[in-house]
Amino acid sequence: MQATSFIYYFLLVSLCTDFFQNGAGAVFRRQRRRMRYRGARASSSEGRRSRGQPRMRLAAPAPVVPSIPLINIDDGVMGVFDSFIGLGGHESSYSVLPGKQGHCTANGMIMYDKAVWSPKPCITCLCSKGKVLCDTTTCHPLKCPTTVIPAGECCPVCSDIGTVHCNIFIILKTSSYKPLQRRPSYEEEELQTEKEEINKVEKERIKERVVEHGMQYESNEDDDSVHVLRGNGFRVPPHFPIPVPPIETPLPSGCSILDAAVSCINAKLTQIPPITDPDLTSLDLTGNIITTISDEAFNGIPNLEWIDLSKNNLTSRGIGPQAFKILKKLKRLYLDGNMLVHIPSELPSTLEEIKINDNRLHAIDEDTLQDLKNLVTLELEGNKLSEANVSPLAFYPLKSLSYLRLGRNKFRIIPQGLPTSIEELYLENNQIEEVSEICFNHTRNINVIVLKHNKLEENRIAPLAWINQENLESIDLSYNKLYHVPSYLPKSLLHLILIGNQIERIPGYVFGHMKPGLEYLYLSFNKLADDGVDPVSFFGAYRSLRELFLDHNELKSVPFGIDEMKKLRFLRLNNNKIRTHAKEEDRDSRLEHLHLENNYINTRQLSPHAFSCIRSYCSVVLKPQKIK
Repeated sequence: MQATSFIYYFLLVSLCTDFFQNGAGAVFRRQRRRMRYRGARASSSEGRRSRGQPRMRLAAPAPVVPSIPLINIDDGVMGVFDSFIGLGGHESSYSVLPGKQGHCTANGMIMYDKAVWSPKPCITCLCSKGKVLCDTTTCHPLKCPTTVIPAGECCPVCSDIGTVHCNIFIILKTSSYKPLQRRPSYEEEELQTEKEEINKVEKERIKERVVEHGMQYESNEDDDSVHVLRGNGFRVPPHFPIPVPPIETPLPSGCSILDAAVSCINAKLTQIPPITDPDLTSLDLTGNIITTISDEAFNGIPNLEWIDLSKNNLTSRGIGPQAFKILKKLKRLYLDGNMLVHIPSELPSTLEEIKINDNRLHAIDEDTLQDLKNLVTLELEGNKLSEANVSPLAFYPLKSLSYLRLGRNKFRIIPQGLPTSIEELYLENNQIEEVSEICFNHTRNINVIVLKHNKLEENRIAPLAWINQENLESIDLSYNKLYHVPSYLPKSLLHLILIGNQIERIPGYVFGHMKPGLEYLYLSFNKLADDGVDPVSFFGAYRSLRELFLDHNELKSVPFGIDEMKKLRFLRLNNNKIRTHAKEEDRDSRLEHLHLENNYINTRQLSPHAFSCIRSYCSVVLKPQKIK
């Protein structure tokens, strides 16, 4: 009975052996190939699951397939997988056991011809004609202090690898196999076929990873390479700077954006909107109810060049000490119409224009403006500033300042310490009573001085206050307490505005020292009478004066000297007490506009040639006239 069972068992083994030799071997080979392909897919999936969380390889070996080379930032290959055949015919250290009809035996298992397996991690073996050929993955040495081997990979990588978003061009070679120089044999052709099938599996793995990282994939069948175009993710060493991509945030209701400017005018905002846009250069927040600005308010928009926070409810306590410090490109800052009592601290040195009009400023220390060396325009009108709370050194650091507005404050004298660069100074609507000799000693570039609506008298203007200024061309002394046209005016003066004073007299030769000569003289709304104008009152301005306003005075006749003004084009004598036109106009006159309305002129008695010099009769205004 036992002998019979043994015979049956022997026959069964023989049949199974023939089956495998004839056709089933090919089936099993195809199944093994599919198994390897699935293994590659599984390895790729495992790589996706573990991306960003590197894990050390477990002690238990698992079959792996050649991994994707890691590309350094300089396109150097960190890990290179050798070909299956090997450059020098590298032979495995495993014992080669020639099997029957080309089979191999490894670790007690029978491997059929052309079978491929991985006995250990990073080692791939091939059964070829009864011989076992194995290759090992070689890894490039790393310089980083800490390395890990990610799951499914053979070579170590640096442990603190980041992701960089940029445009790149990477070529990944899937094999370093070099073709033989002679005609390949049948066995070598079989090996080449096996290698091509495995390379297809590798390309599938590469394609999956490339698509997973959002990159474009191209496969070149001629040179067996994969091209990754315009990708947005690759690994880099830890020392490479990693920019953070911007996070776009929606604009609040009532805001709009155009190019690089955001406008939130009257949008009822209570705080700086949380905008994140490094390309933004302008932000208009006029007319809201913002009360505070934190130190981090502008972190998302660090490249602003212009901010308008006018007409809000900002207070000095509500503005963080470093709120504006991050804005390294800020040029214009508008804070009009708030409730500030101090100029904000830590302002960027790049500022060229600051407006803090109509606030509650009541002090400027010598250090408040010390870092603003590029400031060109400073407007501080409508505050509570005076010589008592503004340091004499407050404006001294402003080496580039040319335009300063301090109107509607409480100054009684010209502020001291004006920078040498100042060109235009506006001090209207203060309480200034005096212009001393030292006020403008260091302001050699000053061109415009506006002192209207103050309390100046001509005897409180020092003789040497501005007479030696070489660039001062315009002075506005309207609405003060002047009784005479001031003497010792600047030599370079072109515009003199004296409207709304109590001027009764124009002293003789008062304009005689001016070069090239006064061009615009406005004396409207004063108390000039005939005896207040001397025959030489306009001496020095005959050849230069272009506009003369004498309206709203008490003149009874056309003043002496006007007929000598060869360049005069605009003359206003309206609203006086003039009764007759003295004589015919000089035909050499260039007069273009003449106002004589609201006098006592009888237009019917005028000579037909009275205004023959006027280029256009429509430029002569005679009506209406007063009736006695």
